[in-house]
Amino acid sequence: MTGAAHARISLTAWRQNLAVARRAARGARVMAAIKADAYGHGLIAAARALSGADAFAVARMDEAVALRNAGFAHRVVLLEGVFSAEQMQAAQSRRLDLVIHDPAQLELLEYADPRRPVTVWIKVDSGMHRLGFLPEEVAEVAERLQGMRAVAVPPALITHLANADARDEAVTAAQVAAFDRATSGLPGPRSIANSAGLLWYEDSLADWVRPGIMLYGVSPFVGGRADEQGLQPVMTLTSELIAVKHLRAGDPVGYGGTWCLPDDSRIGVVAIGYGDGYPRHAPSGTPVLVNGQRAPLVGRVSMDMLSVDLGPQSEARTGDPVTLWGEGLAVEEIAEQAGTIAYELLCCVTSRVPRIYT
Repeated sequence: MTGAAHARISLTAWRQNLAVARRAARGARVMAAIKADAYGHGLIAAARALSGADAFAVARMDEAVALRNAGFAHRVVLLEGVFSAEQMQAAQSRRLDLVIHDPAQLELLEYADPRRPVTVWIKVDSGMHRLGFLPEEVAEVAERLQGMRAVAVPPALITHLANADARDEAVTAAQVAAFDRATSGLPGPRSIANSAGLLWYEDSLADWVRPGIMLYGVSPFVGGRADEQGLQPVMTLTSELIAVKHLRAGDPVGYGGTWCLPDDSRIGVVAIGYGDGYPRHAPSGTPVLVNGQRAPLVGRVSMDMLSVDLGPQSEARTGDPVTLWGEGLAVEEIAEQAGTIAYELLCCVTSRVPRIYT
């Protein structure tokens, strides 16, 4: 038996969003980011729905191994690379592409099995200052790689945009220019654009694009909405009312009594809480849909439940459906109310919430 809460995942929306990415890519190859269990949607289901992509990008070895074990023959790019000889052997045996960003990874490649050369992506720190070689180091790294028998040359070149989600043209242009200078004269394909760059900054398209959040039907832009880019929500998080109470003006609701009814009303209790991944810090007033009608969250979110003000005239009853985000209620709006980003909400839906693929 499972609880009332579940996440309905639309395979059709996934494919539609990939089609949007393809059109925006203008002929560039598409590397679909399905790391972090496909942003909470399910790694293997995502790979199946997005099988039209040219490659998959994951962050960690266990994700890459899961894809290979499931039979996917796509190129799989390990965005953080490997960190031990054992991981290097695993990457070679599974034909993984490796992003390298640290001198220690160069040393691992020098001692890797030359009979199984791997495709390598040099990560260029073009200004985000997270992972990657500084621009002045890139040519030397490329030359060193070209002398390694375990490397399929020429290496590819990759960077990541730090401010494209804010449509910050000055910062983004500076990053693209720094990447271009660092890689000038080097052979090998390039990849710059994330979802925001792909949809907004044409100069970032290069040979490969790496859409992530847009594939899940979420706008990559600060303050943006998915429908503005023709994207469809993939996850719709739903539950149901498990109680309806008639309360009077002044009655407190939830832990700490932080919210009290201003007038007599009907309060509904929804079977979902922070134990399911709904944000505990979502404030009173955050909307949900009850029978398709907006109703505000009231009081503190509990581990397994939250309360909503149905209104004094509501005819809602126990068992009626509730949408927390997704179709009809943008996850971007909930994230904004909760002071976070849609990425976090999607990734934090816990394993006790069944994913139902439709």
